[in-house]
Amino acid sequence: MKNIRYLDDVSTLVLNEEKCIGCSLCTEVCPHAVFEMRQNKAHIVDFNACMECGACVSNCPTEAISVNPGVG
Repeated sequence: MKNIRYLDDVSTLVLNEEKCIGCSLCTEVCPHAVFEMRQNKAHIVDFNACMECGACVSNCPTEAISVNPGVG
């Protein structure tokens, strides 16, 4: 879904890779494939596709992801 964009570089999405335990839930729930698993850790691969829905935050068991929905 790389062709779907709102505004570039305004998302409040933050990933703390040190807190990530590699559960991959963020990759499963993100509707725009913002995350990808690499070496058993989540990585942001399409930051500008984030629509700040909060699905990743709600499903992350270690609170490694934060976003302020509606800000960006």
